[in-house]
Amino acid sequence: MSTTIPKETFPFFIKLAKNNDRDWFNEHKPEFKAIEKQIKVAYNYLGELLSAHDQIEKIKMFRIYRDVRFSKNKQPYKTHFGGSYSRKKPELRGGYYLHIQPNNESFIATGFWDPNKEDLLRIRKEFEMDDSEMRDILNDKTFSKTWGGFVGDELKTAPKGFDKEHPAIDLIRRKQYIFTKKYTDKEVLAEGFLEDVNESFKKIRPFFDYMSDVLTTNLNGESIL
Repeated sequence: MSTTIPKETFPFFIKLAKNNDRDWFNEHKPEFKAIEKQIKVAYNYLGELLSAHDQIEKIKMFRIYRDVRFSKNKQPYKTHFGGSYSRKKPELRGGYYLHIQPNNESFIATGFWDPNKEDLLRIRKEFEMDDSEMRDILNDKTFSKTWGGFVGDELKTAPKGFDKEHPAIDLIRRKQYIFTKKYTDKEVLAEGFLEDVNESFKKIRPFFDYMSDVLTTNLNGESIL
Protein backbone atom coordinates (compact mmCIF):
# COMPACT_ATOMS: atom_id res chain seq x y z
CA MET A 1 0.00 0.00 0.00
CA SER A 2 1.19 3.52 -0.83
CA THR A 3 2.81 5.58 1.92
CA THR A 4 1.72 8.89 0.37
CA ILE A 5 -1.26 10.88 1.68
CA PRO A 6 -4.31 9.78 -0.40
CA LYS A 7 -5.61 12.48 -2.73
CA GLU A 8 -9.19 11.75 -1.56
CA THR A 9 -8.37 13.07 1.93
CA PHE A 10 -8.89 16.77 1.34
CA PRO A 11 -12.10 16.53 -0.76
CA PHE A 12 -13.62 14.28 1.91
CA PHE A 13 -12.87 16.72 4.73
CA ILE A 14 -14.18 19.66 2.69
CA LYS A 15 -17.48 17.81 2.21
CA LEU A 16 -17.54 16.80 5.88
CA ALA A 17 -17.08 20.43 6.93
CA LYS A 18 -20.27 21.28 5.03
CA ASN A 19 -22.18 18.25 6.32
CA ASN A 20 -20.87 17.76 9.83
CA ASP A 21 -23.62 15.53 11.21
CA ARG A 22 -24.03 11.86 12.03
CA ASP A 23 -26.43 11.02 9.21
CA TRP A 24 -24.09 12.28 6.50
CA PHE A 25 -21.02 10.72 8.12
CA ASN A 26 -22.65 7.32 8.56
CA GLU A 27 -23.71 7.35 4.93
CA HIS A 28 -20.14 8.12 3.84
CA LYS A 29 -18.38 6.03 6.48
CA PRO A 30 -17.03 3.41 4.00
CA GLU A 31 -15.32 6.25 2.10
CA PHE A 32 -13.82 7.56 5.31
CA LYS A 33 -12.63 4.13 6.43
CA ALA A 34 -10.86 3.57 3.11
CA ILE A 35 -9.03 6.90 3.48
CA GLU A 36 -8.28 6.28 7.16
CA LYS A 37 -6.72 2.89 6.36
CA GLN A 38 -4.24 4.54 3.97
CA ILE A 39 -3.58 7.38 6.41
CA LYS A 40 -2.65 4.89 9.15
CA VAL A 41 -0.11 3.33 6.78
CA ALA A 42 1.36 6.79 6.15
CA TYR A 43 1.54 7.68 9.84
CA ASN A 44 3.17 4.34 10.67
CA TYR A 45 5.65 4.83 7.84
CA LEU A 46 6.64 8.20 9.32
CA GLY A 47 7.09 6.39 12.62
CA GLU A 48 9.53 4.02 10.92
CA LEU A 49 11.46 6.95 9.45
CA LEU A 50 11.66 8.61 12.86
CA SER A 51 12.74 5.37 14.53
CA ALA A 52 15.79 5.25 12.25
CA HIS A 53 17.27 8.26 14.10
CA ASP A 54 15.27 8.51 17.34
CA GLN A 55 13.74 6.20 19.95
CA ILE A 56 9.98 6.34 19.44
CA GLU A 57 8.04 4.83 22.30
CA LYS A 58 4.48 5.33 21.07
CA ILE A 59 2.55 6.31 17.94
CA LYS A 60 -0.97 7.64 18.50
CA MET A 61 -3.45 8.54 15.79
CA PHE A 62 -6.32 10.64 17.09
CA ARG A 63 -9.90 9.60 16.41
CA ILE A 64 -12.22 11.50 14.05
CA TYR A 65 -14.82 11.92 16.79
CA ARG A 66 -14.80 15.19 18.71
CA ASP A 67 -15.41 15.41 22.46
CA VAL A 68 -18.19 18.01 22.52
CA ARG A 69 -19.05 17.78 26.23
CA PHE A 70 -17.19 20.95 27.22
CA SER A 71 -17.03 22.70 23.85
CA LYS A 72 -19.21 25.42 22.38
CA ASN A 73 -18.61 23.78 19.01
CA LYS A 74 -21.02 20.84 18.96
CA GLN A 75 -20.01 19.47 15.56
CA PRO A 76 -19.41 15.75 16.12
CA TYR A 77 -16.46 15.23 13.75
CA LYS A 78 -13.01 16.67 13.24
CA THR A 79 -12.12 17.80 9.74
CA HIS A 80 -8.49 16.79 9.95
CA PHE A 81 -6.19 13.89 10.80
CA GLY A 82 -3.75 14.20 13.66
CA GLY A 83 -1.13 11.89 15.10
CA SER A 84 1.64 12.11 17.69
CA TYR A 85 4.94 10.33 18.23
CA SER A 86 6.30 10.05 21.78
CA ARG A 87 9.99 9.64 22.53
CA LYS A 88 11.34 7.08 25.02
CA LYS A 89 10.75 8.26 28.58
CA PRO A 90 12.13 9.29 30.98
CA GLU A 91 15.51 9.97 29.42
CA LEU A 92 14.29 11.42 26.12
CA ARG A 93 11.91 14.37 26.23
CA GLY A 94 9.70 16.05 23.63
CA GLY A 95 7.46 14.72 20.89
CA TYR A 96 6.37 15.06 17.27
CA TYR A 97 2.95 15.81 15.75
CA LEU A 98 1.60 15.59 12.18
CA HIS A 99 -1.64 17.43 11.26
CA ILE A 100 -3.35 16.87 7.89
CA GLN A 101 -6.09 19.39 7.01
CA PRO A 102 -7.38 20.90 3.73
CA ASN A 103 -7.12 24.51 2.56
CA ASN A 104 -3.38 24.68 3.26
CA GLU A 105 -3.91 24.17 7.00
CA SER A 106 -1.61 21.16 7.37
CA PHE A 107 1.41 21.48 9.65
CA ILE A 108 3.91 19.62 11.77
CA ALA A 109 4.71 20.55 15.34
CA THR A 110 7.33 19.55 17.84
CA GLY A 111 8.51 20.51 21.29
CA PHE A 112 6.71 20.80 24.61
CA TRP A 113 3.04 21.80 24.38
CA ASP A 114 1.92 20.74 27.87
CA PRO A 115 4.89 20.64 30.26
CA ASN A 116 3.93 19.78 33.83
CA LYS A 117 4.59 22.43 36.45
CA GLU A 118 7.78 20.74 37.69
CA ASP A 119 9.28 20.56 34.21
CA LEU A 120 8.20 24.10 33.39
CA LEU A 121 9.85 25.45 36.55
CA ARG A 122 13.03 23.49 35.82
CA ILE A 123 13.19 24.90 32.27
CA ARG A 124 12.62 28.44 33.50
CA LYS A 125 15.28 28.07 36.20
CA GLU A 126 17.74 26.89 33.55
CA PHE A 127 17.09 29.95 31.39
CA GLU A 128 17.35 32.18 34.46
CA MET A 129 20.78 30.73 35.18
CA ASP A 130 22.10 30.53 31.60
CA ASP A 131 20.24 31.01 28.31
CA SER A 132 23.31 30.98 26.04
CA GLU A 133 22.95 27.38 24.85
CA MET A 134 19.29 27.89 23.98
CA ARG A 135 20.15 31.10 22.10
CA ASP A 136 22.82 29.26 20.11
CA ILE A 137 20.27 26.63 19.05
CA LEU A 138 17.64 29.21 18.08
CA ASN A 139 20.17 31.30 16.14
CA ASP A 140 21.64 28.39 14.18
CA LYS A 141 20.90 29.02 10.49
CA THR A 142 19.95 25.44 9.63
CA PHE A 143 17.65 25.21 12.63
CA SER A 144 15.97 28.60 12.20
CA LYS A 145 15.45 28.12 8.46
CA THR A 146 13.33 25.04 9.18
CA TRP A 147 11.64 25.94 12.45
CA GLY A 148 11.86 29.69 13.00
CA GLY A 149 11.15 30.66 16.60
CA PHE A 150 8.93 29.47 19.43
CA VAL A 151 5.14 29.57 19.13
CA GLY A 152 2.51 28.82 21.77
CA ASP A 153 1.19 30.36 24.96
CA GLU A 154 3.17 32.71 27.14
CA LEU A 155 2.58 34.94 30.14
CA LYS A 156 2.26 38.68 29.65
CA THR A 157 4.70 39.30 32.46
CA ALA A 158 7.22 37.35 34.55
CA PRO A 159 6.14 34.16 36.35
CA LYS A 160 6.01 34.34 40.13
CA GLY A 161 9.50 34.42 41.61
CA PHE A 162 11.23 35.65 38.44
CA ASP A 163 12.56 39.11 37.62
CA LYS A 164 10.54 40.75 34.84
CA GLU A 165 13.70 42.62 33.80
CA HIS A 166 15.75 39.44 33.39
CA PRO A 167 17.57 39.30 30.00
CA ALA A 168 15.99 35.90 29.29
CA ILE A 169 12.45 36.89 30.28
CA ASP A 170 11.25 36.24 26.71
CA LEU A 171 12.14 32.56 27.26
CA ILE A 172 11.21 32.39 30.94
CA ARG A 173 7.65 33.65 30.53
CA ARG A 174 6.75 30.99 27.96
CA LYS A 175 4.19 28.37 29.00
CA GLN A 176 4.84 26.24 25.92
CA TYR A 177 7.98 25.59 23.91
CA ILE A 178 6.63 24.65 20.49
CA PHE A 179 7.89 24.89 16.91
CA THR A 180 5.65 24.49 13.86
CA LYS A 181 6.10 24.22 10.10
CA LYS A 182 3.23 24.66 7.64
CA TYR A 183 2.54 22.76 4.41
CA THR A 184 0.31 23.50 1.42
CA ASP A 185 -2.20 20.93 0.15
CA LYS A 186 0.02 20.40 -2.90
CA GLU A 187 3.06 19.70 -0.74
CA VAL A 188 1.14 17.24 1.45
CA LEU A 189 -0.03 15.20 -1.56
CA ALA A 190 3.35 15.18 -3.28
CA GLU A 191 5.73 12.23 -3.39
CA GLY A 192 8.35 12.60 -0.69
CA PHE A 193 6.16 14.59 1.72
CA LEU A 194 6.73 12.23 4.65
CA GLU A 195 10.45 12.13 3.92
CA ASP A 196 10.49 15.94 4.07
CA VAL A 197 8.62 15.84 7.39
CA ASN A 198 11.17 13.38 8.72
CA GLU A 199 14.10 15.54 7.60
CA SER A 200 12.51 18.56 9.31
CA PHE A 201 12.04 16.58 12.51
CA LYS A 202 15.70 15.51 12.36
CA LYS A 203 16.71 19.17 12.58
CA ILE A 204 14.96 19.58 15.95
CA ARG A 205 17.44 17.21 17.60
CA PRO A 206 19.81 19.87 19.07
CA PHE A 207 16.81 21.35 20.91
CA PHE A 208 15.61 17.94 22.12
CA ASP A 209 19.09 16.91 23.26
CA TYR A 210 19.43 20.13 25.22
CA MET A 211 15.98 19.97 26.81
CA SER A 212 16.34 16.28 27.64
CA ASP A 213 19.59 17.07 29.43
CA VAL A 214 17.94 19.93 31.35
CA LEU A 215 14.92 17.85 32.38
CA THR A 216 16.94 14.87 33.56
CA THR A 217 19.37 16.85 35.74
CA ASN A 218 19.20 19.31 38.60
CA LEU A 219 20.61 22.85 38.45
CA ASN A 220 24.04 21.45 39.39
CA GLY A 221 23.97 19.20 36.33
CA GLU A 222 23.55 16.04 38.41
CA SER A 223 21.30 13.28 37.01
CA ILE A 224 17.91 12.89 38.68
CA LEU A 225 17.05 9.62 36.91
